[in-house]
Amino acid sequence: MFDIGVTKLAIIGGIALIVIGPEKLPGLTRTLGTLLGRARRYVADVKEEVNRSIDLEELRKMKDTMESAAQAVQTSVQSSADELQQTWTQATSISSDVTPQPYYSIGQPPKKRWRAKVSATPNWYKARAGVRTKALSGAARVARFRPPKANS
Repeated sequence: MFDIGVTKLAIIGGIALIVIGPEKLPGLTRTLGTLLGRARRYVADVKEEVNRSIDLEELRKMKDTMESAAQAVQTSVQSSADELQQTWTQATSISSDVTPQPYYSIGQPPKKRWRAKVSATPNWYKARAGVRTKALSGAARVARFRPPKANS
């Protein structure tokens, strides 16, 4: 930016010391430092605001492209759904004469045992391997494995 070296700063400082005087020079440098800091902060804020506005504009463009893509997907899904519904209505109108057969043979439908738990391992294998098939309470387990009483 400016080509100011150490020698030029020393010359400017010497002239300021002669013109302003040694009593007022520290206060003046302090004031100049605070003003320079404020100017730098102001420039940094302006740069940040410009960058934010540029990013905001990019986000708006991205939002517009995403909305247009979503609209295209929605129209394609809607058109395929309409085609599917149209073929479905045609197929049901053709097959309305046919009555559907139940999945079970003649008689009652099979009973559903909702609460019965069915294991993949057969019971005969569990019995042979010594696997517990019934849960015991703590008291029942103690009573089962209690040593027999000695008759006296």
